[in-house]
Amino acid sequence: MDEIANTILASGRSAVELALFILLPIMIVMLSLMRWLESVGWLSRIVAFCTPLLRPFGLSGLGVFALIQATMVSFAAPVATLAVMAKTGSAPRNIAATLAMVLALAQGNVVFPMAAAGLDVPVTMLISLIGGLLAAACTFYLFGKDLSLEARGPETSSGELVDTESKGLMNVIRRAGSDAWDIAIGALPLLVVALVFINLVKMTGAVEALESLIAPFFAFTGYPIETLVLALTKYVAGGTAMMGIVMEQFQTGVLSAQQVNLLAGTLICTLDIAGVAILVSAGKPVAAVARPAIYGALVGIAFRIGAHSWLYL
Repeated sequence: MDEIANTILASGRSAVELALFILLPIMIVMLSLMRWLESVGWLSRIVAFCTPLLRPFGLSGLGVFALIQATMVSFAAPVATLAVMAKTGSAPRNIAATLAMVLALAQGNVVFPMAAAGLDVPVTMLISLIGGLLAAACTFYLFGKDLSLEARGPETSSGELVDTESKGLMNVIRRAGSDAWDIAIGALPLLVVALVFINLVKMTGAVEALESLIAPFFAFTGYPIETLVLALTKYVAGGTAMMGIVMEQFQTGVLSAQQVNLLAGTLICTLDIAGVAILVSAGKPVAAVARPAIYGALVGIAFRIGAHSWLYL
């Protein structure tokens, strides 16, 4: 019992340090930047500029807004955009392309904090963008080709999603800080549970036994043996929980910065059980196109895995 209690306390301490000393300050800065760009109208201009360029990939103006939200904030940020698309009657094919892109993207709430573990943020975001656009295009032209292109109503302008309540810089920072606090504290229970679960499973020896069975595969591919634990955590508990394990392993020297970058294509994306469940909660029209969107997202993620392997193996 003493060993279990010590594991719980150590895992809780690691989760609190990650949430309050890494995730929170980085999210405050990134959300402040996003809120400021919204308040001065630059975000709407960026969306207006990018929309014609990205329309061939099946993305509308709101799709571009979802891309910025996922990349700069978190995997949950595009839920509001998807909900607006569902409510205002956007074409199912455009919704599917947007959902596929979001699922394949590297979410900001994981990418930016993992810079502390040596993650090359510009390279990761560039590969993520290409993978997301590939996912959107594959869904729009291939997996979702039988979906309707007919919108049920006029699409809401991306500018209508911008919060104009607070214009002053101090108000922008305060609201960004409040949102960042909600994200960090909201992630804390999941981080604690995930770290406790993984550490308790390690105590049983089950992970080591499974790792020994598939060690030849990891040796052949060049991926670290820790990939198994990280993948299980990521695709069951989500990206934030996986980030907690990665940061802990990096700080203890188990993972190197090169290995963190190698694993980024495999582990940093929105496609997992928790991510899909949250995104499809945006509305029935979004849930209805989840299957082709997931197929498209898998293509985008496969590209990202290949790109990171080519660069870091």
